[in-house]
Amino acid sequence: MSDVDRSTARATRMPVLFVGHGSPMNAIEDNAWSRAQRALGAALAASVGRPRAVLAISAHWYTRGTWLTGDQHPHTIHDFGGFPDALYRVEYPAPGDAALALQVARMLGRDEHALRTDWGLDHGTWSVLTHLLPEADVPVVQLSVDGTLSGSEHLALGSKLAPLRDQGVLILGSGNVTHNLPDAFQRMRSGDTSRAAWAERFDDEVAGAIEQHDGAFLARAHETELGNMAHPTPDHWLPLVYAFGASSGDDAVTFPVEGFELGALSMRAVRWG
Repeated sequence: MSDVDRSTARATRMPVLFVGHGSPMNAIEDNAWSRAQRALGAALAASVGRPRAVLAISAHWYTRGTWLTGDQHPHTIHDFGGFPDALYRVEYPAPGDAALALQVARMLGRDEHALRTDWGLDHGTWSVLTHLLPEADVPVVQLSVDGTLSGSEHLALGSKLAPLRDQGVLILGSGNVTHNLPDAFQRMRSGDTSRAAWAERFDDEVAGAIEQHDGAFLARAHETELGNMAHPTPDHWLPLVYAFGASSGDDAVTFPVEGFELGALSMRAVRWG
């Protein structure tokens, strides 16, 4: 690579994001979280411009095995129940990118058999992208989260994604730093508006580990006693591990969104680069 090419790569390098998506209603409500995500989208546009594509790792495609969406026109999945009709009418008609999906599969040691057309864009992806990229004109590929792998294996897969950043691909992890729904719903039913002390403590520990680039901690944090309280199941945690893996130690780290939904769901967002 020439000096000019290196300069261009640095100038166009995409950041990595992890966004706490919380309730699907954040996609259609005008609230603190939706406004913060729209502001994050505007900041990205101003600083790095429009990405060539998005590779999304959502908590809501939790599988056995590692898969990628290979459809050129992925459908909008309304993977939830009991919400207002307006939410089920939301469509996010972003195109897919089968060539990118195959490239990612090969980067992760898979082949064309890892591409699937029976999935689309679930709400972990589109409820965030509807604010970050509201025109839905950037191709989106989803990468599943293999529930059979260890935290360190997820971290290693994430690190293999890092070269995509120099190809104009925005890597987006979508989950929540804390995600204990039984606790959150109990608080909602009882009218308890306070923040859970365990959630604040875990959220603080995670933010510190991210700032210190402590991948070893992040790979196992969900397995600690406090991590088990924050994540009865690891699906909403592991997208953060992928995003961290794709980051670099020299990336500037910022937290463009902070706070809690229902006292127990951290809505923290992280930007690397």
